[in-house]
Amino acid sequence: MRRLLNLLLLLAILALPLPARAAQAVAPGGQETSVGEERAALEQGLELYRTGQFDAATPLLEEFLSRNPADPDAPRATLALAQMLLQAGNPQQALLYLQRIAEPQRTPELQLVRGQALVATGDAESGRRELLAIDPKPLSAKDRTARLLGLAHADAALGRALEALTFLDQAATLDPDQSAAVLTAGHQLLQGLNEPSLEEVAFMFRGTPLGLDAAVQLAQRAAQRGDTAAARRLLAPVLAAGVDFPYRREATNLYARLTGKPWLQRAIGVLLPLSGKYATFGQLVRRGMELAQEQGADGSSPIQLLFRDIGADPQRSAETVSSLVHEDGVMAIAGPITSAAAAAAAQRAQQEGVPLLSLSQREGLPALGDMVFRDSLTPRLQAEALARYAVEERGLTKFAILLPDNRPGREMADQFTAALTRRGGQVLAREAYPPEATDFRRQIRLLMGKDPDARDEELSKDPLEDLFLPEPPPLPFQALFIPDYADKVGLIAPQLPYYGLEGLPLFGINGWDSPELVHAAGPYVEGAVFVDGFFVHSLYPFVRDFADRYFARYGEEPTILGAQGYDVAGILLGILDDPAVASRDDVRLALQQLRNYPGVTGATSFDQEGEAEKVLFLLQVQNGNIVQIN
Repeated sequence: MRRLLNLLLLLAILALPLPARAAQAVAPGGQETSVGEERAALEQGLELYRTGQFDAATPLLEEFLSRNPADPDAPRATLALAQMLLQAGNPQQALLYLQRIAEPQRTPELQLVRGQALVATGDAESGRRELLAIDPKPLSAKDRTARLLGLAHADAALGRALEALTFLDQAATLDPDQSAAVLTAGHQLLQGLNEPSLEEVAFMFRGTPLGLDAAVQLAQRAAQRGDTAAARRLLAPVLAAGVDFPYRREATNLYARLTGKPWLQRAIGVLLPLSGKYATFGQLVRRGMELAQEQGADGSSPIQLLFRDIGADPQRSAETVSSLVHEDGVMAIAGPITSAAAAAAAQRAQQEGVPLLSLSQREGLPALGDMVFRDSLTPRLQAEALARYAVEERGLTKFAILLPDNRPGREMADQFTAALTRRGGQVLAREAYPPEATDFRRQIRLLMGKDPDARDEELSKDPLEDLFLPEPPPLPFQALFIPDYADKVGLIAPQLPYYGLEGLPLFGINGWDSPELVHAAGPYVEGAVFVDGFFVHSLYPFVRDFADRYFARYGEEPTILGAQGYDVAGILLGILDDPAVASRDDVRLALQQLRNYPGVTGATSFDQEGEAEKVLFLLQVQNGNIVQIN
């Protein structure tokens, strides 16, 4: 009990505000000083006190009081000295200093320190009266917290455990920064209670961290005496509550020990960047997921989505995976979307044995283990869809590639080359341009087999002479693939015929799916074909239904991020909706066996490694509009 009382007193003292600024100490000196110098010494001493430099502050303040006992600022110096003495473990001396302050000058702050000091000397009843008499309204939030902790200290000393816990509960709510320390003090108080008192606390504070802690301690005592059924009955509502409190892991570990299996909820942990530079993307994914959750017959799903903000931090991502597994009992995890965070989460998920369905394009994620799956629009998926269409439906087997000289451009070009080769096609020419380029003459002439540095031949002045010029040799390739975005394609497409590369079918990636493509390139991209993982104007009824409901809910059209979030949540919610799925391994098996899930981002299955296989949207520019052709 003494240890608990000391902890409560320390918490109450530490709750008093200390400004963040620092100051240099000066020696008080024994010589005569001016009023201005004394005033400066006072302020210096108070500043040192506020910043916790008590050894330097004490002589300055004592010197000021010895010279100026009747100064209007004397109570400020006296109160600071009293608080330093209290924190140093000398409450009796603190009280002696406080007695110097006349009754009219006693502020609520002074009453607070006096009440704490009285409790610390063992006069808990007088200290409690002093603290209760304070009007908390003019106090700062820190001082209000200190008052509550002082009252808890007093009631604990007087044997009034329930009253002490009431004040601790209020303090934990008032100051979240101190809640962990406050709840630790409450935990120690609960450990000293008998079972009937614990039952009363669990009932009075049900749903709060202190009430849940009391229930866990009751379960531990039941387990110790061999009453496993009672222990499990007590733990179930604690774990189902989903409330974060310091002793939740004790509850999950006890449940696992009693049952021989981990505690599992019908819940999905979701790791997203909900703050920081990627927050916009994370919020779009969250919108789609919440829309999927509302798909239940009664407008809501009984399966929880537990959203956790991990920013783009790999360490926080991994730690949150473990927290969701051990403290929240989730059966699966969705996310993250950023590369490094996804890799860290995937590695930890494999270690913890929980299925993770990522939305990241990070290469090699599913290869990390059988618990890791990925549902994202990857370069490989796009390359496969384009190559299949070009060879099998258009009979085009010979391609040239004009690509940006950056990592995404090179990766997409390599993936398309490999996909084409697997189908008997080949890439006969490949040229790269700087990502910032606006003039593509050199690359276009190289694709055509011409000298890029030669000057264009002047046309004959006599048009009849042009009739006898030989026809240029036919191009060795049948189509051109450009793995770049709509704004760049809008610059490239008009230059192709200008420099002599005419009549070639153009193929592109999902970055082409933008109104800017047709606006910038117009007739030069007519007939061009590209792919995307989501097409908001699709004629598929289920895609239109999703787009309409998304617009009705959020007032704007969905993007591919919202659509991917909708599908990932839909897949996992559908799996957990099956009562036969009772373990994390059941979820893993269900993902492995998923075939042609009718997602708004394309029919989805997973291969043996955990990589999504999708039927993407094939899009084409027709009469100045982007339309779906599959």
